[in-house]
Amino acid sequence: MKTHIAEKLEQLLEQMGVKEKVETWIEKPKHPDMGDFAFPCFRLARTLKQAPNQIAEKLVQDFSIEGINRAVAVGGYVNFYLDIPTFSAKILSRILHEGPQFGDQTIGHGEKITIDLSSPNIAKPFSMGHLRSTVIGNAIANIVEKVGYKPVRINHIGDWGTQFGKLITAYKKWGDEEQVKRSPIVELHKLYVYFHEQAELNEDLNEEARHWFRKLEDGDQEATELWKWFRAVSLDAFSLVYDKMNISFDSYNGEAFYNDKMDAVINKLSEAKLLEESDGAMVVRLEDNLPPCLIQKRDGATLYATRDLAAAFYRKDQYSFAKSLYVVGNEQSLHFKQLKAVLKKLNAKWADDLVHISFGMMLKDSKKMSTRKGKVVLLEEVLDKSVEMAAEAIEKKNPSLENKESVAQLVGVGAVMFHDLKVFRKNDVHFELEEMLRFEGETGPYVQYAHARACSLVRNVQGSEVESAAAANTCFSSFGEEERMIVFQLSEFEGVITEAFTEWDPSKIAKYAVDLAQHFNHYYAHTNILKEKDPTTKIQQLLLIKSIIITLKESLRLLGIAAPEKM
Repeated sequence: MKTHIAEKLEQLLEQMGVKEKVETWIEKPKHPDMGDFAFPCFRLARTLKQAPNQIAEKLVQDFSIEGINRAVAVGGYVNFYLDIPTFSAKILSRILHEGPQFGDQTIGHGEKITIDLSSPNIAKPFSMGHLRSTVIGNAIANIVEKVGYKPVRINHIGDWGTQFGKLITAYKKWGDEEQVKRSPIVELHKLYVYFHEQAELNEDLNEEARHWFRKLEDGDQEATELWKWFRAVSLDAFSLVYDKMNISFDSYNGEAFYNDKMDAVINKLSEAKLLEESDGAMVVRLEDNLPPCLIQKRDGATLYATRDLAAAFYRKDQYSFAKSLYVVGNEQSLHFKQLKAVLKKLNAKWADDLVHISFGMMLKDSKKMSTRKGKVVLLEEVLDKSVEMAAEAIEKKNPSLENKESVAQLVGVGAVMFHDLKVFRKNDVHFELEEMLRFEGETGPYVQYAHARACSLVRNVQGSEVESAAAANTCFSSFGEEERMIVFQLSEFEGVITEAFTEWDPSKIAKYAVDLAQHFNHYYAHTNILKEKDPTTKIQQLLLIKSIIITLKESLRLLGIAAPEKM
């Protein structure tokens, strides 16, 4: 509707001698009695040499479009009031016809977007600290698909680096093969933590670790076999967590995958005369107050930058991406600025298509979680505890519920994911399990319960009435202020998806879902559909509820969260 209003305004303004695109000027008034949309005329005053209130009065004289009941000039604004019956028919018929495809867009034209997300480190526990990249990246993948791109989900596993020298050293000194086989991640993590404790007392351990990593880089059989074993058991453990969250990937190519691709990058830099020696290491000097990008250490070892350059070229060649997204924490901002700067020096025209989607930290007791020091909360344990608490809540509220275990799984896991996704990604998230599982407020269970309650309403209506409602071509003449707020909220879904895409911000979808759930719950509390005697009114209300169900379910799906029909 905003677009239609803008088109009509542009037509009227052109008749007044002004060519201007004005859709972004249109606002949503702070109070409902001021209309559903407002157009400020102040920016036109200088061009038209008229007072804003005069411009507003001229615009309303000839303003008439389907779906708008009236346009009123108030001061320097034109306030637009929706024709609720007509507008409702237009929006609801579209939702009911399109179903889950409501809100689909063609912005992407089928082009590919690669998304580097999750990326846990081999032989380390999958902690709550990895949740953010995983769920934000997965939600963004769903959103880019919704607007017409083809997402390529890449789990860039941390399966290379000096930490493997440390782990091999620790395992050979203190490891027990049978214990590792019984509980791989737990035991390997203990060894990793113990190594750092001992290395603070004995610096020689760090040199021994560097020695073992050099052997691994040189293809030493013992080192390679241990590395493959650590990698295999870690991926098995990670898969259990991903399965719980119903998240999958198109590629698990991690850091090790690029071992044979980095020489080509170094050759490109050398041929372009970009490499310089600095204290025995090789660097690329950068402008814009950026420090030099370290490409190769003094001992010839490569770094993250070398690997990410190789990955960027590989992904461009392999996928021909329109955008390449990196869902990585705020602290890596400098790294990605350097990465893009080096690519530009190599004349990679697609360098600006690389996007660092940064996010804040996951905090516990207001402190960052640290794998190295063992101060870590395991994501799998959190998910299991959340499911357990959801099951207890269901047992209290609805003990006769069918499939209680599967519903508890959907609610418990969804609660953890929603708690993260409702927060603007650049802000820190505070880990509070009890807060996540509340059935009131801005939580996943609150939205899921609203969806289930709406589904219950539809189920309790006689089958013939449901069929009549689905087939009805009604003008929604019975709709008033209560319905108006919900219909207006439903009409904004497509715009919210566009904003979430352009700003790489899934929290917009989460906030929208909460708002829609709140509107529905208020409507549910004040409208008794099941006892409505007028069949036409009942059908109109039922169509509204069905539209809410479709939109709430799709909102949750975009976040990667299930929408149970019974709770």
